[in-house]
Amino acid sequence: MNVYTTDKIRNVVLLGHGGAGKTSLAEAMAYLAGITSRMGKVPDGNTVSDFGKEEQKRKFSINTSVIPLEWEGAKINILDTPGYFDFVGEVEEAVSAADAAVIVISGKAGVEVGTEKAWELCEKYKLPRMVFVTDMDVDNASYRQVVEDMTARYGKKLAPFHLPIREDEKFVGYINVISETGHRWKGKDVVDCEIPDYSRENLQICRDTLLESVAETSEEFMDRYFAGDTFSEAEIRAAVRTNVIDGTIVPMSMGSNILCQGVYTLMDDIVKYFPSPENREIAGVNMKSNEVFQADYDFAKPKSAYVFKTIMDPFIGKYSLVKVCSGVFKTDDMIYNEDKDTEEKAGKLYVLLGNKPIEVPELHAGDIGAVAKLSETKTGDTLSTKAVPIRFGKAEISKPYTYMRYRAKNKGDIDKISQSLQKMMNEDLTLKVVNDSENRQTLLYGMGDQHLEIVASRLLNEYKVEIELDKPKVAFRETIRKKSDVEYKYKKQSGGHGQYGHVKMRFEASGNLEEPYEFSQEVVGGAVPKNYFPAVEKGLQESVGRGPLAAYPVVGVKAVLYDGSYHPVDSSEMAFKMATIQAFKKGFMEAQPILLEPIASLKVTVPDQYTGDVMGDLNKRRGRVLGMNPVAGGKQVIEADIPMTGLFGYCTDLRSMTGGRGTYAYEFARYEQAPSDVQEKEVAERAALAAENADA
Repeated sequence: MNVYTTDKIRNVVLLGHGGAGKTSLAEAMAYLAGITSRMGKVPDGNTVSDFGKEEQKRKFSINTSVIPLEWEGAKINILDTPGYFDFVGEVEEAVSAADAAVIVISGKAGVEVGTEKAWELCEKYKLPRMVFVTDMDVDNASYRQVVEDMTARYGKKLAPFHLPIREDEKFVGYINVISETGHRWKGKDVVDCEIPDYSRENLQICRDTLLESVAETSEEFMDRYFAGDTFSEAEIRAAVRTNVIDGTIVPMSMGSNILCQGVYTLMDDIVKYFPSPENREIAGVNMKSNEVFQADYDFAKPKSAYVFKTIMDPFIGKYSLVKVCSGVFKTDDMIYNEDKDTEEKAGKLYVLLGNKPIEVPELHAGDIGAVAKLSETKTGDTLSTKAVPIRFGKAEISKPYTYMRYRAKNKGDIDKISQSLQKMMNEDLTLKVVNDSENRQTLLYGMGDQHLEIVASRLLNEYKVEIELDKPKVAFRETIRKKSDVEYKYKKQSGGHGQYGHVKMRFEASGNLEEPYEFSQEVVGGAVPKNYFPAVEKGLQESVGRGPLAAYPVVGVKAVLYDGSYHPVDSSEMAFKMATIQAFKKGFMEAQPILLEPIASLKVTVPDQYTGDVMGDLNKRRGRVLGMNPVAGGKQVIEADIPMTGLFGYCTDLRSMTGGRGTYAYEFARYEQAPSDVQEKEVAERAALAAENADA
């Protein structure tokens, strides 16, 4: 592949709902650009971008893949992203590296949730965008409906550049709104044709909208527009490019991916109207001088690059995907990683075509490429030189809130599973492993149930280790409400030295749920010698780890040793420790023991129309709604306190309630007394489990 300078590069991300046709569009583009000799199909599992085994098996994209295309003297880096919400981290990484977006909408399915989310991402990152309506060869596809729906949602900035020509319900050609010309497909060729009469009225409406936008780009154009002057095609295209780059016009086009129709013009429009990186800005910090470093994709500045994604393939190894932010990276350059304070030799530079690395001698500012085997480098790191160390801000990646407990199917695989998951976490920032030592369980966090299921499937197929996913245990706590006064005498006689320890203790709630226990002694007259006090405290320490009620950790207990007795020969530290353990069990159960459950503070963001359903569902989960705050985009943030037990499976239920539009975040807030029915059920379950383990 040739080396391209900054002005000839276009970095374009394909966004849209799952199943809208992003991967087949990328495939059609690759075919037209001459990368493949025949078009692959998603159902056949032979596309350039869906190269993973899981993707081929499930027939949808899971990872973002890069497809560099050479077109009309320019290089288009296509970033094909997954449409399913469980893989939003992949989309966010791709958007952080893109300079423009094509939002793909199925003409059959119309505007979907994924379309709205794609638009919101473009707004957040201020990306120029274009809408491409696919499936136009399908009978009931409606381009007009998509145009109307998008205009109703996002206003007049949407401008159809092409209109379909249909004959006998078949999609046979298109009308170019800018040049006012008709075109038909004849085999692989496009031939000129007359504009059908029934399309003229629609063409005039689209053209008037477009010319209004063009007129607004300058005062001179505005005067000419009102004077009834006509603009030349070159003037319209130049003005449109300015408007597309600043986001005031969003062109709409259409075609059929499978028949490769409309894709040629789309690629032409990408080169003509989308910005090259030199039209975009990016700034980091020079860590040596502590000054702002305006990289701005300037090839003349010191070299710097941002690692936006990592690929850890069991077969092809590790690749750090980079977007060069300034300067020119060359083979065998010494690269300094400011985040890790390490310097490594780059070795060879590549561009990745799906999973196929193609060696290149250099990467110019604004280009997307890959560096192999940078051992310390992770996603989000900045690569630069030691002379001018730069650091760029990290892309915002969604936080995972869905979690399940996992166990190794084969005990001998534990280490291998841990290493495999570590590799997968380097690749996927929305995956997290948490060791919950308190409940003796390891938790796997992801963006949804499907995400976790695919992780388990990948471990089995790619890393040859198997895990079982099941419902996690919730970290309850035990405490007491009343006071108790107990004594316990520990006596053992078995020839030679015996064991003797005798304690009298009071137990009550300390009021401090942050600490397991508070210990004090009020022993008078040496009834229990001082040197046994640490043994008594050690007995308490051991007791609070697993409470007598349901074997959960104990919190908020105040223990006072006020009396007892000892034997000058038979007493020992062990005897006093054992006496304390038994006294604690007895005293705890006599002081009205209760279970405390963890409460999370939850924030659910949903469009207005779903607030009733979501609040009703939260009540079912024993949640307490505290209030609602309106936010931009006609949405509400519902704030609630909810028991952690009520959050299991919430991701799936919220998506089905809100059609995928709802999002949520939570954090642990405090412990509260569990209702009696919850306590009884939990105590019974733990007792049954203990009996089962005893039998085993």
